[in-house]
Amino acid sequence: MNSYDTPPLPGLAEPAPAGRPAPDGGVLPPLDWTALAAELDAEGVALTPPLLDADQCARLREMYDEPALFRSTVTMARHRFGEGSYRYFAHPLPEPVAALRRELYPPLARIANTWAARLGEPEFPDRHEDLVAACAAAGQHRPTPLLLRYGPGGYNCLHQDVYGDLTFPLQVAVLLDRPDEDFTGGESVFVEQRPRAQSRPLVRRPVQGQGLIFTVHHRPVRSARGWSRVQLRHGVSAVHSGRRHVLGVIFHDAR
Repeated sequence: MNSYDTPPLPGLAEPAPAGRPAPDGGVLPPLDWTALAAELDAEGVALTPPLLDADQCARLREMYDEPALFRSTVTMARHRFGEGSYRYFAHPLPEPVAALRRELYPPLARIANTWAARLGEPEFPDRHEDLVAACAAAGQHRPTPLLLRYGPGGYNCLHQDVYGDLTFPLQVAVLLDRPDEDFTGGESVFVEQRPRAQSRPLVRRPVQGQGLIFTVHHRPVRSARGWSRVQLRHGVSAVHSGRRHVLGVIFHDAR
């Protein structure tokens, strides 16, 4: 078995038939979680089919200009994070942000717990509300889903979204604009650092509404000595023209 072979991931449901509506009135389309788990296992990054339609993307973009929905705003240049800005949603989270967080979490938790078993780390609860409760017990009470806005020249330096001692290992970014129509440039960039090896770059270009699932901090990769922790950082290359908006769905809360 080489470092990218993927052992079976227990507890992942087979993909739902094409065209089947989201269960229980949810927002998610059918997703092949077995394939997504294998891609995350191999690359630390996986693209979903579109999770949101054009109207939902437009509504989320418009929310950026509704300050009452947010608990704080960060201007990246002020902190040398890049160029652009982002806003963290306040409670209660608006739909479909709350629905995405709630519905994406259970299959991602099964992947996270497979990774935790490989690395000898604590498991995560099956339900998102239980993760939120665990965050609160650790002093992490502030919601972390956010909207990001980049204009011409905007970019995001490589970083990791760790907001406290309790960090869920996967997050999702949903692109809300049309690449090469609403904006140019602005690729999603990842840098993987393996032990005793040079860094490996990865670039992804989602289309409008697609979800980009990726490692928050580290993931297990098989090595000659067993499982090794492989670090991943993420950022955004420079936007050349137009505006780029992204919904970030982070599952753990912040201090």
